[in-house]
Amino acid sequence: MRQLVDEFWEWRVAQQPRCADDLTRVVRPPGWTPDFSSAAIARYRKELADFEARWESCDPGSNVADAVDHMLIGSALARVRWELDVLRPWRTNPGFYVDQTVGVVFDLLTVPDIDDARMRDVHRALAQTPRILADGRANLDGHAYREFATLSATQLATVESDLAAVVDALPEYHDMSSAAGAAIDALVEFRGWLAGESARFVAAKPVGREAFERYLRTVALVPYSVDELLSLGRREAERAAFLERLERQRNGTPPAARPRPVFSGGAEQSEAQARAEQEVRDFYVARGLLGQPDDLLHYHTHPMPDYLAPIAWAGCADDLTGPDRLDQNGGAYFPPPGPDLPYFYAANAHDPRAGIVHEGVHYQQLTLSWKHPRAARRWYYDSCVNEGIAFYNEEMVLAAGLFDDAPTTREIIYNFMRLRALRVVVDVGLAAGTLDIPAAAELLEEMVPMDAATARHEAVFFATTPGQAMTYQVGKTQILALLNDAIRAGGPGFELRAFHDRLWREGNVPIALQRWELLGDRSDIELLGAAHDGAAHDGAAHDGAAHD
Repeated sequence: MRQLVDEFWEWRVAQQPRCADDLTRVVRPPGWTPDFSSAAIARYRKELADFEARWESCDPGSNVADAVDHMLIGSALARVRWELDVLRPWRTNPGFYVDQTVGVVFDLLTVPDIDDARMRDVHRALAQTPRILADGRANLDGHAYREFATLSATQLATVESDLAAVVDALPEYHDMSSAAGAAIDALVEFRGWLAGESARFVAAKPVGREAFERYLRTVALVPYSVDELLSLGRREAERAAFLERLERQRNGTPPAARPRPVFSGGAEQSEAQARAEQEVRDFYVARGLLGQPDDLLHYHTHPMPDYLAPIAWAGCADDLTGPDRLDQNGGAYFPPPGPDLPYFYAANAHDPRAGIVHEGVHYQQLTLSWKHPRAARRWYYDSCVNEGIAFYNEEMVLAAGLFDDAPTTREIIYNFMRLRALRVVVDVGLAAGTLDIPAAAELLEEMVPMDAATARHEAVFFATTPGQAMTYQVGKTQILALLNDAIRAGGPGFELRAFHDRLWREGNVPIALQRWELLGDRSDIELLGAAHDGAAHDGAAHDGAAHD
Protein backbone atom coordinates (compact mmCIF):
# COMPACT_ATOMS: atom_id res chain seq x y z
CA MET A 1 0.00 0.00 0.00
CA ARG A 2 2.94 2.36 0.57
CA GLN A 3 3.52 2.53 -3.19
CA LEU A 4 -0.14 3.47 -3.72
CA VAL A 5 0.13 6.18 -1.06
CA ASP A 6 3.26 7.69 -2.58
CA GLU A 7 2.03 7.57 -6.16
CA PHE A 8 -1.40 8.93 -5.31
CA TRP A 9 -0.05 11.96 -3.45
CA GLU A 10 2.53 12.67 -6.11
CA TRP A 11 -0.38 12.79 -8.57
CA ARG A 12 -2.69 14.71 -6.25
CA VAL A 13 -0.37 17.64 -5.55
CA ALA A 14 -0.15 18.25 -9.29
CA GLN A 15 -3.86 17.69 -9.98
CA GLN A 16 -5.37 19.40 -6.93
CA PRO A 17 -6.98 22.75 -7.75
CA ARG A 18 -5.94 25.81 -5.85
CA CYS A 19 -8.47 26.83 -3.18
CA ALA A 20 -8.62 29.95 -1.02
CA ASP A 21 -8.47 27.81 2.14
CA ASP A 22 -4.99 27.83 3.70
CA LEU A 23 -5.16 24.24 4.96
CA THR A 24 -5.34 22.88 1.42
CA ARG A 25 -2.08 24.41 0.20
CA VAL A 26 0.40 21.84 -1.01
CA VAL A 27 3.96 21.86 -2.32
CA ARG A 28 3.66 21.85 -6.10
CA PRO A 29 6.13 20.12 -8.44
CA PRO A 30 8.68 22.34 -10.22
CA GLY A 31 7.19 24.30 -13.11
CA TRP A 32 3.61 23.57 -12.01
CA THR A 33 0.65 25.46 -13.40
CA PRO A 34 -3.04 24.53 -13.06
CA ASP A 35 -4.65 22.69 -15.96
CA PHE A 36 -8.40 22.26 -16.08
CA SER A 37 -8.94 22.08 -19.80
CA SER A 38 -11.55 19.59 -20.98
CA ALA A 39 -8.75 17.23 -21.98
CA ALA A 40 -7.19 17.50 -18.51
CA ILE A 41 -10.53 16.79 -16.81
CA ALA A 42 -10.95 13.65 -18.92
CA ARG A 43 -7.43 12.58 -18.04
CA TYR A 44 -7.97 13.19 -14.32
CA ARG A 45 -11.11 11.05 -14.37
CA LYS A 46 -9.27 8.17 -15.98
CA GLU A 47 -6.30 8.44 -13.63
CA LEU A 48 -8.62 8.67 -10.64
CA ALA A 49 -10.50 5.55 -11.74
CA ASP A 50 -7.18 3.70 -11.93
CA PHE A 51 -6.30 4.77 -8.37
CA GLU A 52 -9.75 3.78 -7.15
CA ALA A 53 -9.37 0.32 -8.66
CA ARG A 54 -5.95 -0.11 -7.06
CA TRP A 55 -7.33 1.04 -3.69
CA GLU A 56 -10.24 -1.39 -3.85
CA SER A 57 -7.92 -4.29 -4.64
CA CYS A 58 -5.52 -3.40 -1.84
CA ASP A 59 -5.93 -5.59 1.26
CA PRO A 60 -4.82 -3.65 4.37
CA GLY A 61 -4.68 -6.83 6.44
CA SER A 62 -5.64 -7.15 10.09
CA ASN A 63 -3.38 -4.41 11.47
CA VAL A 64 -5.53 -1.50 12.63
CA ALA A 65 -2.95 1.16 11.73
CA ASP A 66 -2.74 -0.19 8.18
CA ALA A 67 -6.53 -0.30 7.96
CA VAL A 68 -6.72 3.33 9.07
CA ASP A 69 -4.21 4.31 6.38
CA HIS A 70 -6.29 2.42 3.83
CA MET A 71 -9.44 4.33 4.81
CA LEU A 72 -7.52 7.60 4.66
CA ILE A 73 -6.63 6.99 1.03
CA GLY A 74 -10.24 6.02 0.38
CA SER A 75 -11.29 9.36 1.84
CA ALA A 76 -8.76 11.24 -0.27
CA LEU A 77 -9.94 9.48 -3.43
CA ALA A 78 -13.55 10.27 -2.55
CA ARG A 79 -12.65 13.94 -2.23
CA VAL A 80 -11.21 14.03 -5.76
CA ARG A 81 -14.35 12.33 -7.10
CA TRP A 82 -16.50 14.81 -5.15
CA GLU A 83 -14.63 17.72 -6.72
CA LEU A 84 -14.61 16.39 -10.27
CA ASP A 85 -18.09 14.95 -10.60
CA VAL A 86 -20.35 16.34 -7.87
CA LEU A 87 -19.24 19.90 -7.09
CA ARG A 88 -17.75 20.43 -10.57
CA PRO A 89 -16.45 23.96 -9.81
CA TRP A 90 -14.50 23.81 -13.07
CA ARG A 91 -17.89 23.68 -14.84
CA THR A 92 -20.10 25.88 -12.65
CA ASN A 93 -18.03 28.43 -10.74
CA PRO A 94 -16.13 31.24 -12.51
CA GLY A 95 -14.42 31.97 -9.20
CA PHE A 96 -12.65 28.64 -9.60
CA TYR A 97 -10.58 30.19 -12.41
CA VAL A 98 -9.88 33.31 -10.37
CA ASP A 99 -8.42 30.92 -7.80
CA GLN A 100 -6.25 29.21 -10.43
CA THR A 101 -4.84 32.56 -11.61
CA VAL A 102 -4.85 35.44 -9.13
CA GLY A 103 -5.13 32.93 -6.29
CA VAL A 104 -1.98 31.09 -7.34
CA VAL A 105 -0.07 34.39 -7.44
CA PHE A 106 -1.40 35.21 -3.98
CA ASP A 107 -0.26 31.89 -2.51
CA LEU A 108 3.21 32.29 -4.01
CA LEU A 109 3.54 35.71 -2.40
CA THR A 110 2.53 34.58 1.10
CA VAL A 111 5.92 32.88 1.49
CA PRO A 112 8.52 35.25 2.99
CA ASP A 113 11.78 36.14 1.24
CA ILE A 114 10.75 36.72 -2.37
CA ASP A 115 13.80 35.43 -4.26
CA ASP A 116 14.48 34.86 -7.96
CA ALA A 117 13.06 31.32 -7.88
CA ARG A 118 9.77 32.55 -6.46
CA MET A 119 9.68 35.45 -8.89
CA ARG A 120 10.00 32.94 -11.72
CA ASP A 121 7.01 31.08 -10.30
CA VAL A 122 5.01 34.31 -10.11
CA HIS A 123 6.00 35.14 -13.68
CA ARG A 124 4.89 31.68 -14.82
CA ALA A 125 1.53 32.03 -13.06
CA LEU A 126 0.90 35.40 -14.71
CA ALA A 127 2.02 34.14 -18.12
CA GLN A 128 -0.36 31.16 -17.90
CA THR A 129 -3.36 33.26 -16.90
CA PRO A 130 -4.70 33.82 -20.46
CA ARG A 131 -4.61 30.06 -21.19
CA ILE A 132 -6.31 29.12 -17.91
CA LEU A 133 -9.08 31.69 -18.39
CA ALA A 134 -9.62 30.57 -21.99
CA ASP A 135 -10.07 27.00 -20.75
CA GLY A 136 -12.41 28.36 -18.10
CA ARG A 137 -14.61 30.14 -20.62
CA ALA A 138 -14.88 26.96 -22.68
CA ASN A 139 -15.86 24.89 -19.64
CA LEU A 140 -18.23 27.47 -18.16
CA ASP A 141 -20.03 28.47 -21.35
CA GLY A 142 -23.73 27.82 -20.79
CA HIS A 143 -23.04 25.94 -17.52
CA ALA A 144 -21.84 28.55 -15.03
CA TYR A 145 -24.08 29.34 -12.11
CA ARG A 146 -25.41 32.85 -12.58
CA GLU A 147 -25.01 33.82 -8.93
CA PHE A 148 -21.38 32.66 -8.89
CA ALA A 149 -20.68 34.56 -12.12
CA THR A 150 -22.03 37.79 -10.63
CA LEU A 151 -19.93 37.32 -7.52
CA SER A 152 -16.79 36.63 -9.55
CA ALA A 153 -17.32 39.72 -11.70
CA THR A 154 -17.64 41.77 -8.51
CA GLN A 155 -14.50 40.18 -7.08
CA LEU A 156 -12.60 41.23 -10.22
CA ALA A 157 -13.97 44.79 -10.19
CA THR A 158 -10.55 46.37 -9.54
CA VAL A 159 -8.29 43.56 -10.72
CA GLU A 160 -6.39 45.74 -13.21
CA SER A 161 -5.26 48.21 -10.56
CA ASP A 162 -4.80 45.43 -7.98
CA LEU A 163 -2.39 43.38 -10.08
CA ALA A 164 -0.59 46.46 -11.36
CA ALA A 165 0.04 47.50 -7.75
CA VAL A 166 1.35 44.01 -6.93
CA VAL A 167 3.87 44.11 -9.78
CA ASP A 168 4.96 47.66 -8.92
CA ALA A 169 5.71 46.57 -5.35
CA LEU A 170 7.67 43.43 -6.30
CA PRO A 171 11.41 43.33 -6.96
CA GLU A 172 12.26 43.94 -10.60
CA TYR A 173 12.37 40.77 -12.65
CA HIS A 174 13.10 40.99 -16.40
CA ASP A 175 9.78 40.91 -18.31
CA MET A 176 7.35 40.65 -15.36
CA SER A 177 5.44 43.69 -16.60
CA SER A 178 4.76 42.01 -19.95
CA ALA A 179 3.38 38.85 -18.32
CA ALA A 180 1.37 40.94 -15.86
CA GLY A 181 -0.07 43.06 -18.66
CA ALA A 182 -1.24 39.98 -20.55
CA ALA A 183 -2.74 38.54 -17.34
CA ILE A 184 -4.56 41.79 -16.58
CA ASP A 185 -5.97 41.98 -20.10
CA ALA A 186 -7.21 38.37 -19.85
CA LEU A 187 -8.81 38.95 -16.43
CA VAL A 188 -10.54 42.13 -17.58
CA GLU A 189 -11.82 40.29 -20.66
CA PHE A 190 -13.00 37.43 -18.42
CA ARG A 191 -14.83 39.91 -16.19
CA GLY A 192 -16.52 41.47 -19.19
CA TRP A 193 -17.49 38.05 -20.52
CA LEU A 194 -19.10 37.13 -17.20
CA ALA A 195 -21.15 40.31 -17.24
CA GLY A 196 -22.12 40.00 -20.90
CA GLU A 197 -23.05 36.32 -20.82
CA SER A 198 -25.02 36.30 -17.57
CA ALA A 199 -28.30 35.61 -19.38
CA ARG A 200 -26.89 32.33 -20.74
CA PHE A 201 -25.84 31.06 -17.33
CA VAL A 202 -28.07 28.89 -15.15
CA ALA A 203 -29.46 29.33 -11.66
CA ALA A 204 -27.26 27.93 -8.92
CA LYS A 205 -28.17 24.45 -7.76
CA PRO A 206 -27.30 23.15 -4.28
CA VAL A 207 -25.58 19.78 -4.14
CA GLY A 208 -28.66 18.45 -2.37
CA ARG A 209 -29.25 16.52 0.81
CA GLU A 210 -28.51 13.05 -0.61
CA ALA A 211 -25.15 14.04 -2.10
CA PHE A 212 -24.21 15.91 1.07
CA GLU A 213 -25.02 12.86 3.19
CA ARG A 214 -22.74 10.80 0.94
CA TYR A 215 -20.01 13.42 1.33
CA LEU A 216 -20.25 13.06 5.10
CA ARG A 217 -19.87 9.26 4.90
CA THR A 218 -17.18 8.92 2.26
CA VAL A 219 -15.09 12.11 2.28
CA ALA A 220 -15.37 13.67 5.74
CA LEU A 221 -15.90 10.29 7.47
CA VAL A 222 -18.35 12.01 9.84
CA PRO A 223 -20.96 9.67 11.38
CA TYR A 224 -23.72 12.31 11.66
CA SER A 225 -26.83 12.85 9.59
CA VAL A 226 -27.84 16.22 8.15
CA ASP A 227 -30.56 16.54 10.81
CA GLU A 228 -28.06 15.81 13.57
CA LEU A 229 -25.73 18.47 12.17
CA LEU A 230 -28.47 21.09 12.15
CA SER A 231 -29.46 20.28 15.71
CA LEU A 232 -25.84 20.37 16.82
CA GLY A 233 -25.22 23.76 15.20
CA ARG A 234 -28.34 25.36 16.63
CA ARG A 235 -27.84 24.06 20.18
CA GLU A 236 -24.17 25.09 20.26
CA ALA A 237 -25.01 28.55 18.88
CA GLU A 238 -27.53 28.99 21.67
CA ARG A 239 -25.00 27.85 24.26
CA ALA A 240 -22.34 30.22 22.92
CA ALA A 241 -24.76 33.16 22.81
CA PHE A 242 -25.61 32.58 26.48
CA LEU A 243 -21.94 32.35 27.51
CA GLU A 244 -21.04 35.49 25.59
CA ARG A 245 -23.94 37.46 27.08
CA LEU A 246 -23.01 36.27 30.56
CA GLU A 247 -19.40 37.33 30.03
CA ARG A 248 -20.45 40.76 28.70
CA GLN A 249 -22.76 41.27 31.68
CA ARG A 250 -19.96 40.30 34.02
CA ASN A 251 -17.68 42.85 32.34
CA GLY A 252 -20.31 45.57 31.90
CA THR A 253 -19.80 45.55 28.12
CA PRO A 254 -22.65 46.89 25.93
CA PRO A 255 -24.13 44.11 23.71
CA ALA A 256 -23.12 45.78 20.42
CA ALA A 257 -19.58 46.81 21.40
CA ARG A 258 -16.76 45.58 19.14
CA PRO A 259 -13.15 44.90 20.18
CA ARG A 260 -10.89 47.91 19.64
CA PRO A 261 -7.26 47.79 18.53
CA VAL A 262 -4.71 48.39 21.29
CA PHE A 263 -1.68 48.98 19.05
CA SER A 264 -0.50 52.20 17.44
CA GLY A 265 1.10 50.49 14.45
CA GLY A 266 2.00 47.22 12.74
CA ALA A 267 5.48 46.89 14.23
CA GLU A 268 4.10 47.18 17.76
CA GLN A 269 1.42 44.56 17.02
CA SER A 270 3.95 42.17 15.49
CA GLU A 271 6.29 42.46 18.48
CA ALA A 272 3.43 41.91 20.91
CA GLN A 273 2.31 38.84 18.99
CA ALA A 274 5.78 37.29 19.14
CA ARG A 275 5.84 37.72 22.91
CA ALA A 276 2.30 36.37 23.23
CA GLU A 277 3.10 33.32 21.11
CA GLN A 278 5.84 32.30 23.53
CA GLU A 279 3.54 32.97 26.48
CA VAL A 280 0.92 30.64 25.01
CA ARG A 281 3.52 27.93 24.50
CA ASP A 282 4.74 28.32 28.07
CA PHE A 283 1.13 28.17 29.26
CA TYR A 284 0.60 24.81 27.53
CA VAL A 285 3.60 23.33 29.31
CA ALA A 286 2.93 24.89 32.71
CA ARG A 287 -0.67 23.64 32.75
CA GLY A 288 0.21 20.17 31.46
CA LEU A 289 -1.90 20.64 28.33
CA LEU A 290 0.37 20.15 25.32
CA GLY A 291 4.01 19.37 24.69
CA GLN A 292 6.25 21.82 22.84
CA PRO A 293 9.09 19.86 21.19
CA ASP A 294 12.47 21.58 20.99
CA ASP A 295 12.45 21.43 17.19
CA LEU A 296 8.99 23.01 16.89
CA LEU A 297 9.47 26.50 15.49
CA HIS A 298 7.26 29.54 15.89
CA TYR A 299 4.15 31.20 14.47
CA HIS A 300 4.71 34.94 14.04
CA THR A 301 2.69 37.67 12.35
CA HIS A 302 3.82 40.62 10.25
CA PRO A 303 2.38 43.77 8.67
CA MET A 304 0.87 43.06 5.26
CA PRO A 305 3.54 43.67 2.57
CA ASP A 306 2.78 46.12 -0.22
CA TYR A 307 2.96 43.38 -2.85
CA LEU A 308 0.30 41.26 -1.10
CA ALA A 309 -2.17 43.83 0.18
CA PRO A 310 -3.77 44.67 -3.21
CA ILE A 311 -4.90 41.05 -3.70
CA ALA A 312 -5.57 40.15 -0.07
CA TRP A 313 -9.12 39.34 -1.18
CA ALA A 314 -7.77 36.24 -2.96
CA GLY A 315 -7.06 34.04 0.06
CA CYS A 316 -5.91 33.62 3.66
CA ALA A 317 -2.93 35.89 4.27
CA ASP A 318 -0.82 33.40 6.16
CA ASP A 319 2.01 30.96 5.61
CA LEU A 320 1.76 27.62 7.42
CA THR A 321 4.99 26.42 5.69
CA GLY A 322 4.99 22.83 4.39
CA PRO A 323 6.69 19.43 4.53
CA ASP A 324 9.74 20.85 2.73
CA ARG A 325 10.01 23.90 5.01
CA LEU A 326 9.98 22.43 8.51
CA ASP A 327 13.04 24.52 9.36
CA GLN A 328 11.10 27.78 8.91
CA ASN A 329 8.69 29.67 11.12
CA GLY A 330 5.05 29.91 10.16
CA GLY A 331 3.28 33.21 10.12
CA ALA A 332 0.48 35.48 9.00
CA TYR A 333 0.05 39.02 7.70
CA PHE A 334 -2.29 41.71 8.98
CA PRO A 335 -3.41 45.19 7.86
CA PRO A 336 -2.59 48.29 9.92
CA PRO A 337 -4.52 48.37 13.20
CA GLY A 338 -7.48 50.74 13.04
CA PRO A 339 -11.13 51.21 14.03
CA ASP A 340 -12.77 49.64 10.96
CA LEU A 341 -10.99 46.31 10.60
CA PRO A 342 -12.85 43.19 9.46
CA TYR A 343 -14.01 40.67 12.06
CA PHE A 344 -10.91 38.48 12.57
CA TYR A 345 -8.34 41.23 12.02
CA ALA A 346 -10.16 43.34 14.63
CA ALA A 347 -9.94 40.51 17.16
CA ASN A 348 -6.20 40.05 16.61
CA ALA A 349 -5.55 43.80 16.77
CA HIS A 350 -7.12 43.76 20.22
CA ASP A 351 -5.33 40.62 21.46
CA PRO A 352 -2.98 38.64 19.18
CA ARG A 353 -3.64 35.55 21.28
CA ALA A 354 -7.08 35.31 19.62
CA GLY A 355 -5.31 34.26 16.42
CA ILE A 356 -2.44 32.39 18.05
CA VAL A 357 -4.81 29.90 19.70
CA HIS A 358 -6.39 29.06 16.32
CA GLU A 359 -4.17 29.79 13.30
CA GLY A 360 -1.08 29.21 15.42
CA VAL A 361 -2.52 25.81 16.31
CA HIS A 362 -2.86 25.01 12.60
CA TYR A 363 0.84 25.74 12.18
CA GLN A 364 1.85 23.52 15.10
CA GLN A 365 -0.52 20.68 14.21
CA LEU A 366 0.46 20.58 10.55
CA THR A 367 4.16 20.79 11.38
CA LEU A 368 3.82 17.78 13.68
CA SER A 369 1.66 15.84 11.20
CA TRP A 370 4.05 16.49 8.32
CA LYS A 371 6.68 14.62 10.35
CA HIS A 372 4.44 11.59 10.92
CA PRO A 373 6.28 8.27 10.42
CA ARG A 374 3.34 6.87 8.41
CA ALA A 375 3.30 8.53 4.99
CA ALA A 376 -0.47 8.29 4.55
CA ARG A 377 -0.98 10.61 7.54
CA ARG A 378 1.22 13.49 6.45
CA TRP A 379 -1.38 15.03 4.17
CA TYR A 380 -4.61 16.94 4.58
CA TYR A 381 -7.84 14.99 3.99
CA ASP A 382 -10.79 16.92 5.36
CA SER A 383 -10.93 19.96 7.64
CA CYS A 384 -13.08 18.42 10.37
CA VAL A 385 -10.19 17.26 12.50
CA ASN A 386 -7.81 20.14 11.65
CA GLU A 387 -10.35 22.90 12.28
CA GLY A 388 -11.87 20.90 15.10
CA ILE A 389 -8.53 20.82 16.93
CA ALA A 390 -8.02 24.58 16.57
CA PHE A 391 -11.58 25.33 17.72
CA TYR A 392 -11.31 22.87 20.60
CA ASN A 393 -8.05 24.51 21.60
CA GLU A 394 -9.72 27.93 21.89
CA GLU A 395 -12.17 26.73 24.51
CA MET A 396 -9.53 24.58 26.22
CA VAL A 397 -7.17 27.50 26.89
CA LEU A 398 -10.10 29.74 27.83
CA ALA A 399 -11.26 27.23 30.46
CA ALA A 400 -7.67 26.67 31.63
CA GLY A 401 -7.23 30.36 32.40
CA LEU A 402 -5.18 31.82 29.55
CA PHE A 403 -7.50 34.82 29.26
CA ASP A 404 -8.15 35.39 32.96
CA ASP A 405 -6.45 38.78 32.54
CA ALA A 406 -8.42 39.78 29.43
CA PRO A 407 -12.21 40.24 29.78
CA THR A 408 -12.72 41.46 26.20
CA THR A 409 -10.74 38.54 24.79
CA ARG A 410 -13.00 36.14 26.67
CA GLU A 411 -15.93 37.84 24.95
CA ILE A 412 -14.18 37.41 21.59
CA ILE A 413 -13.61 33.70 22.15
CA TYR A 414 -17.26 33.16 23.06
CA ASN A 415 -18.27 35.08 19.95
CA PHE A 416 -15.97 32.86 17.87
CA MET A 417 -17.88 29.92 19.37
CA ARG A 418 -21.18 31.40 18.23
CA LEU A 419 -19.86 32.02 14.70
CA ARG A 420 -18.53 28.50 14.29
CA ALA A 421 -21.75 26.93 15.51
CA LEU A 422 -23.78 29.08 13.13
CA ARG A 423 -21.50 28.01 10.29
CA VAL A 424 -22.94 24.51 10.64
CA VAL A 425 -26.43 25.90 10.06
CA VAL A 426 -25.21 27.92 7.08
CA ASP A 427 -23.26 25.02 5.58
CA VAL A 428 -26.15 22.57 5.76
CA GLY A 429 -28.66 25.17 4.57
CA LEU A 430 -26.58 26.10 1.51
CA ALA A 431 -25.89 22.46 0.65
CA ALA A 432 -29.50 21.34 1.06
CA GLY A 433 -30.93 24.41 -0.68
CA THR A 434 -32.85 25.87 2.25
CA LEU A 435 -30.58 28.95 2.27
CA ASP A 436 -29.21 31.02 -0.60
CA ILE A 437 -26.08 33.19 -0.40
CA PRO A 438 -27.83 36.47 0.57
CA ALA A 439 -29.83 34.71 3.30
CA ALA A 440 -26.71 32.97 4.63
CA ALA A 441 -24.79 36.27 4.71
CA GLU A 442 -27.67 37.99 6.47
CA LEU A 443 -27.85 35.21 9.07
CA LEU A 444 -24.14 35.57 9.88
CA GLU A 445 -24.21 39.36 9.88
CA GLU A 446 -27.16 39.53 12.29
CA MET A 447 -26.68 36.45 14.46
CA VAL A 448 -22.91 36.53 15.12
CA PRO A 449 -22.94 39.58 14.58
CA MET A 450 -20.16 40.50 12.15
CA ASP A 451 -19.43 43.10 9.50
CA ALA A 452 -21.34 42.75 6.23
CA ALA A 453 -18.23 42.28 4.08
CA THR A 454 -16.92 39.35 6.15
CA ALA A 455 -20.40 37.79 6.32
CA ARG A 456 -20.74 38.02 2.54
CA HIS A 457 -17.26 36.56 2.00
CA GLU A 458 -18.03 33.64 4.31
CA ALA A 459 -21.37 32.91 2.64
CA VAL A 460 -19.84 32.90 -0.84
CA PHE A 461 -16.95 30.68 0.18
CA PHE A 462 -19.20 28.20 1.96
CA ALA A 463 -21.64 28.08 -0.97
CA THR A 464 -18.81 27.01 -3.28
CA THR A 465 -17.22 24.58 -0.78
CA PRO A 466 -20.05 22.62 0.90
CA GLY A 467 -18.82 20.67 3.89
CA GLN A 468 -16.15 23.17 4.94
CA ALA A 469 -18.08 25.53 7.22
CA MET A 470 -19.33 22.75 9.48
CA THR A 471 -15.84 21.41 10.19
CA TYR A 472 -15.01 23.62 13.18
CA GLN A 473 -17.98 22.64 15.32
CA VAL A 474 -18.30 19.06 14.10
CA GLY A 475 -14.63 18.33 14.65
CA LYS A 476 -14.66 19.89 18.11
CA THR A 477 -17.74 17.89 19.08
CA GLN A 478 -16.09 14.65 17.97
CA ILE A 479 -12.91 15.50 19.88
CA LEU A 480 -14.83 16.14 23.09
CA ALA A 481 -16.57 12.77 22.76
CA LEU A 482 -13.25 11.03 22.10
CA LEU A 483 -11.64 12.77 25.07
CA ASN A 484 -14.45 11.78 27.41
CA ASP A 485 -14.21 8.13 26.39
CA ALA A 486 -10.40 8.18 26.56
CA ILE A 487 -10.56 9.53 30.14
CA ARG A 488 -12.87 6.67 31.15
CA ALA A 489 -10.71 4.09 29.38
CA GLY A 490 -7.48 5.49 30.85
CA GLY A 491 -8.69 5.55 34.42
CA PRO A 492 -6.44 7.10 37.08
CA GLY A 493 -3.44 6.96 34.72
CA PHE A 494 -4.97 9.16 32.04
CA GLU A 495 -2.73 12.09 31.05
CA LEU A 496 -4.30 15.05 29.26
CA ARG A 497 -1.01 16.21 27.79
CA ALA A 498 -0.33 12.78 26.27
CA PHE A 499 -3.84 12.74 24.78
CA HIS A 500 -3.31 16.16 23.20
CA ASP A 501 0.18 15.33 21.96
CA ARG A 502 -1.26 12.34 20.13
CA LEU A 503 -4.26 14.30 18.85
CA TRP A 504 -2.06 17.04 17.36
CA ARG A 505 0.32 14.49 15.77
CA GLU A 506 -2.61 12.58 14.25
CA GLY A 507 -4.31 15.83 13.30
CA ASN A 508 -4.90 14.89 9.66
CA VAL A 509 -6.73 11.68 10.61
CA PRO A 510 -10.55 11.89 10.96
CA ILE A 511 -11.74 11.37 14.51
CA ALA A 512 -13.79 8.27 13.60
CA LEU A 513 -10.51 6.58 12.62
CA GLN A 514 -8.64 7.93 15.64
CA ARG A 515 -11.37 6.46 17.86
CA TRP A 516 -10.85 3.03 16.30
CA GLU A 517 -7.08 3.15 16.64
CA LEU A 518 -6.91 4.72 20.11
CA LEU A 519 -9.82 2.96 21.84
CA GLY A 520 -10.50 -0.06 19.62
CA ASP A 521 -13.98 1.37 19.09
CA ARG A 522 -15.42 0.82 15.59
CA SER A 523 -18.85 2.25 16.34
CA ASP A 524 -18.35 5.40 14.25
CA ILE A 525 -16.98 3.38 11.33
CA GLU A 526 -19.98 1.08 11.45
CA LEU A 527 -22.24 4.14 11.33
CA LEU A 528 -20.40 5.34 8.25
CA GLY A 529 -21.06 2.02 6.56
CA ALA A 530 -17.97 2.52 4.42
CA ALA A 531 -15.11 0.50 5.84
CA HIS A 532 -13.68 -1.41 2.88
CA ASP A 533 -16.54 -1.76 0.42
CA GLY A 534 -15.54 0.60 -2.35
CA ALA A 535 -17.42 3.57 -0.95
CA ALA A 536 -14.71 5.94 -2.18
CA HIS A 537 -16.76 6.50 -5.31
CA ASP A 538 -20.07 4.74 -4.67
CA GLY A 539 -22.62 6.53 -6.82
CA ALA A 540 -20.62 9.75 -7.01
CA ALA A 541 -19.06 9.00 -10.38
CA HIS A 542 -22.41 9.43 -12.10
CA ASP A 543 -23.99 12.33 -10.21
CA GLY A 544 -22.21 15.15 -11.97
CA ALA A 545 -20.88 13.52 -15.12
CA ALA A 546 -24.36 13.25 -16.60
CA HIS A 547 -24.59 17.04 -16.69
CA ASP A 548 -21.36 17.57 -18.67
